[in-house]
Amino acid sequence: MELKEELKKALAELRKTEERKFNQTVDLIINLQKFDIKKDQVNIFVSVPHKIKEKKIAAFLEVKNDNVDTITKNDFKKYSEKRELKKLVEKYDFFISQSSLMPVVATTFGRALGPAGKMPSPQLGILMNPGDKEISELKNRINSSIKVKTKEPSIKLPIGKQNMKDEEIIENILVVYNAVLKALPKGNDNLKNLEIKFTMTKPQKIKLK
Repeated sequence: MELKEELKKALAELRKTEERKFNQTVDLIINLQKFDIKKDQVNIFVSVPHKIKEKKIAAFLEVKNDNVDTITKNDFKKYSEKRELKKLVEKYDFFISQSSLMPVVATTFGRALGPAGKMPSPQLGILMNPGDKEISELKNRINSSIKVKTKEPSIKLPIGKQNMKDEEIIENILVVYNAVLKALPKGNDNLKNLEIKFTMTKPQKIKLK
């Protein structure tokens, strides 16, 4: 597959750059064309084969659960203060909620979680029965999922870490690329090119045939 070869070459180039003192993130940038950001929206979760990082997850639940940082209904009033609410949104990458609490979650936390794109969503984040097994399974799904949402005519996503094998990074990229391709209204016609980069490097451009 040509794209795979192109990605291999791009990663080899990125690995020649100066070593940093931390494990850089590998970013994938999908540049779009003929894409009307107002009319056409891509908003999907893609499950990738190789986990990128453990996400910090908090749950809005009726009863405290030891498997996840829990915010019970009794704790809600604590977050009527703007400062506390802001701290909460910054502390966690992802929020899940028991379905019965969703109306209260929306009124209490919506104004902060909504703009941050962290509102518990039916796609990945609403629990009917918040038992240990259900919570563990959902956490695993969240940790191996990437949210793809178009806010501008290019989509930038963390797709891996520098210390992952090239093969793993490429597999993650191809899964996300194919999912985005399917979600785009005009498919291939909407794709301009791809770029990949490490946190501190310039991007490597990948032409699409």
